[in-house]
Amino acid sequence: MATSRKLFGLCSVLMGSLFAYSASVQLNDPDWYFWFPLYSCACIVNMTNRTISAKITRQIAVTALWLGIFLFLKVVFQDFVHGIAGFWSLDLSERVVREKTGSVLVIASMILQLKASFMPNDPTKKHQREFSSLVNYGMLTLVAFSYMLSLSFLFFAVQKGEMKF
Repeated sequence: MATSRKLFGLCSVLMGSLFAYSASVQLNDPDWYFWFPLYSCACIVNMTNRTISAKITRQIAVTALWLGIFLFLKVVFQDFVHGIAGFWSLDLSERVVREKTGSVLVIASMILQLKASFMPNDPTKKHQREFSSLVNYGMLTLVAFSYMLSLSFLFFAVQKGEMKF
């Protein structure tokens, strides 16, 4: 169980660093006042993984979750109305696709963090061990997906040489 907590902690730090980077590049965005708090809250929740009060962390996580859902719906509606990229598009040169993907990553991370925060510390019960592995593998999958997406974005942005804002 100790390795399970270490894996979750490592994945949380990796996601927190990705969200910190995402927050730092939002300041030149026209609607930065939506995205900067979203990524900042997600960064705080992931970086303070059980080091500060669980109640405060849960409140921040719930705030980030609802803000992420709101921004996801905003971006999907904006994409639908203007016909920019399509719902399933992963063309990261489009701003709406980057914002949609970022909000989905925050939503998934906050759900996993909230599930982990309600997990009791008794590793002897089978149900709790299964729940723990679900959270750990979910977080590991989220890290792998987000970093693969980030690397592919860098590769294709350099290859195409253009990004739409």
